[in-house]
Amino acid sequence: MDLNRVNSDLRQKSPSEIIRWALSMAKKPVLTTNFRPLEATILHAVSSEKSDIPVIWCDSGYNTPNTYRHAERTIQQLNLNIDLYVPRQTVAHRDVILGIPQVDTQEHQLFTEQVKLEPFRRAMKQHQPDLWFTNLRKGQTALRDEMDIVNKGANGMLKVCPFYYWTDPQLEAYIEANKLESENNYYDPTKALENRECGLHVG
Repeated sequence: MDLNRVNSDLRQKSPSEIIRWALSMAKKPVLTTNFRPLEATILHAVSSEKSDIPVIWCDSGYNTPNTYRHAERTIQQLNLNIDLYVPRQTVAHRDVILGIPQVDTQEHQLFTEQVKLEPFRRAMKQHQPDLWFTNLRKGQTALRDEMDIVNKGANGMLKVCPFYYWTDPQLEAYIEANKLESENNYYDPTKALENRECGLHVG
């Protein structure tokens, strides 16, 4: 597959057209979510094309009460096929032993491994997807600025970002037009800063 040519063609397509193209290429697609702000866009767009697609939610256990309520409402509204993955250690246990360490320390690397990376690897190992839908967009981080709509990982899996070139106002308009909701009271303890990469998308 010539990714440069594919991405050049797909830049002229709508997210729904991109999703339909991607699904035609896939045997075992998955969609991931963390119910962050504006995330309902991709959940709605992908599930509208494939209602039974596995939706992997790696819940760190540190979401705000508003985020959990938003997640439950969105799961019900869109009838999502959620597959929940959580860390092997409870938040209460980790709070006693480790807490939430300062960013850019070895302790924070361990924390990120426990609450995000290990559950994600476990999910991918169990699902063995050949295509992964994600809501990454240009302008979020330096790493994501180097990506495109369709990306290929080291293991050959395609990573598809249907809304890659969309702006926040465009996503907000999509949410309003489709009577969805967005939860802005969101907290990710593994990132701390919005433009900091979480580690899932490296490689």
